[in-house]
Amino acid sequence: MTVPTYDWIAHHASIRGDNIAMEDLVTARSFTYREFDQRVDRLASGLRDRFGVGRGDRVAVLAHNSTDHFELQFACVRLGAVFAPFNWRLTVPELRFIVGDCEPTVMFYDPDFGDAALELADACRVRHLCGREPANSGYESLIAEASGGATPEPLTHGDIATILYTSGTTGHPKGAIITHGMRFWQIVNLTGPCRVTADSTCLTAFPLFHVGGLDVYANPVFHYGGKVLVERAYDPALTLRLLTDTEANVTHFIGAPAHFQFMAQLPQFAAARFNPNLLAYVAAAPVSLPLLQQWQAQGLDLIQVYGMTETCGIVVSMEPGDAISKAGSAGKPCLHVAMRLVRADGTDASTDEIGEIWVKSPSVTPGYWKRPDASAVTFADGWLCTGDAALKDKDGFYYIVDRWKDMYISGGENVYPAEVEDVLYQLPAIAEVAVIGVPDERWGEVGRAIIALRSGETLTEMEIFAHCGANLARYKHPRSIQFVEALPRNATGKVHKPTLRQQFGAA
Repeated sequence: MTVPTYDWIAHHASIRGDNIAMEDLVTARSFTYREFDQRVDRLASGLRDRFGVGRGDRVAVLAHNSTDHFELQFACVRLGAVFAPFNWRLTVPELRFIVGDCEPTVMFYDPDFGDAALELADACRVRHLCGREPANSGYESLIAEASGGATPEPLTHGDIATILYTSGTTGHPKGAIITHGMRFWQIVNLTGPCRVTADSTCLTAFPLFHVGGLDVYANPVFHYGGKVLVERAYDPALTLRLLTDTEANVTHFIGAPAHFQFMAQLPQFAAARFNPNLLAYVAAAPVSLPLLQQWQAQGLDLIQVYGMTETCGIVVSMEPGDAISKAGSAGKPCLHVAMRLVRADGTDASTDEIGEIWVKSPSVTPGYWKRPDASAVTFADGWLCTGDAALKDKDGFYYIVDRWKDMYISGGENVYPAEVEDVLYQLPAIAEVAVIGVPDERWGEVGRAIIALRSGETLTEMEIFAHCGANLARYKHPRSIQFVEALPRNATGKVHKPTLRQQFGAA
């Protein structure tokens, strides 16, 4: 008899079957581990019998967050198939490349994306489609009519579990391969610093086509038999309410800086009293010190972490006790992670010197789906070259500075936009800010700040320039200001700087 090594849900169904495994916050549906296991079993047999899904076949999802995502993920585990959630925010032409690259056997879709799913299936020759309509759902019918009894497929650390497509800010998106071994080592790395146990309750607001939604901290919580709450999409008011609800008892939440900014701008934030068991993590972009201080003043220390899709989540983590003394740091490398900071010439950076983060770990991807060319340029001597800039202090704590490619050179000096943005966020009138480099005849490049003000606030260019003059070296000063209503963001809440460069990057 094959032992389903990676089938955590079957294990917990036999150990803590009556415990709630997950709850969908839109439909209010919740499932115990026993119910979860039964649905996964029937879904796996339905995928096999109706759609012919087997080992190595891709099962795609084009849908908003729901507990269905996790049922499909674990059904794929039982079949040895590959789970492939797609970014529903992309246009049909963008998705056409991804679907053609992935070649799924079946694609599940929400009613909102029905027309897109039909067009994609026709263009990319997807053999099977299955809808998730509220009534007469093809998805629910598949589960109800299935025979069950799917025999677990034997798997190894090297087998592919998931393909996650990167945002594709340059060129076509790449499908980062996530193996079962990567996910296992990611869970091991998080156990200590992030305190994940069977008593953990994770609130998931990141999209489930993103590594932050799946693997920080939903999958680790499932691994230990805890509970996962699923938001359909990030809702600041709902999230803030749940983080302060002692009955919900959320212990783990991760968001982008924008998520915490939006919650802090709510009127009810001033009276918020957070669950004492809550560990709140912030990732996906450098975090401004004023934002950390704002939450700290409200009684919650935000814990910075660092990771990426290609590492199946977090590789640098902060112990909760260091969140105040090392504010601004993402912490130290996790247990099974080796890390270097590398200069442009390939040599190692010194203490307090900025370099590019290079990573080695069993949680690092073996490469990109069908893209050996992209894999070759992403790795150097076995090290993953992340494209992110950081420095390490004398105590070994890492500080994420910016995307390496977002740096610009002004008069021969390197300028990291995140540092300038951090200073600008000290101005209370600013709700959002992003700095980009633009061409300049004299200096090569200079900074341009794109700013959205808080409702009802005013701020002049001269006030902004004066503030920068008092807090930044002259070569770091933005030389022009562009006021906007809001900044463009991607699905994970990151400011989308390629869009800003396209709109405001001219000299």
